[in-house]
Amino acid sequence: MVTPSSGKVKGVLDPEACLGTAHLPCGHSSRAGHSSRAGHQSHGHGAGCHRDTSPSLADGARASRRNRQLRAELRQRLRALGAAEKQRQSRLLGRKVIDHPKYQESKRIAIFLSMPDEVQTEEIIKDIFKQGKECFIPRYKPQSNHMDMLKLSSAEDISSLALTSWNILQPSDDDSAREEALAGGGLDLIFMPGLGFDKKGNRLGRGKGYYDTYLERCMKHPRGKPYTIALAFREQICESVPVTENDVPIDEILYEDC
Repeated sequence: MVTPSSGKVKGVLDPEACLGTAHLPCGHSSRAGHSSRAGHQSHGHGAGCHRDTSPSLADGARASRRNRQLRAELRQRLRALGAAEKQRQSRLLGRKVIDHPKYQESKRIAIFLSMPDEVQTEEIIKDIFKQGKECFIPRYKPQSNHMDMLKLSSAEDISSLALTSWNILQPSDDDSAREEALAGGGLDLIFMPGLGFDKKGNRLGRGKGYYDTYLERCMKHPRGKPYTIALAFREQICESVPVTENDVPIDEILYEDC
């Protein structure tokens, strides 16, 4: 685990710079300011990553443009990342997760089912069941920002799930038998996907807002907000990620170099 520094990290992706000339990133882990955050309060931001509490229309347009540019660059990087390298980093991160104290102490865990350009989570899911923990996976509602976390009965249960038009496996809309995490005991830990991350714990998703909205719901649950860990390829680590007041920072990022 690496604590955040106030300076720039050499080689990371910088949305303020020429995106096409960015070098391979080194990574980070973010913990500063999270222990005292009851909600998604702002915390210390480095140069180029300011949380504006009263953004103007021009600021919003600039942030939107930067997000589009950064998403395009990150997608290009992920397309260039070979299958063998993705598998290597995924195996390494799986070992980091299994040895992580937060994972070991958590009983109710939500985790994403990987798309091809994401860290592969299959081995982590198998270990969740091996350790006797409870596993929850996302069900995204199209044309909205609503997501539920529904319980898996086993790792083999994944094969029964429907494939969406986004090529994501998830429980079907008429599957009402599964427990939704917030309708029961809440969650201890959520593993977060994303396109990019910075050393302040900011996350660039795919633009739908599913996880930020779900974390807001978690904060209203008696159990409170779960600990959040992003799983990232080192190529996804950025110098800074543009954020808005509605973005919920993540607690920690796991990647190869941290």
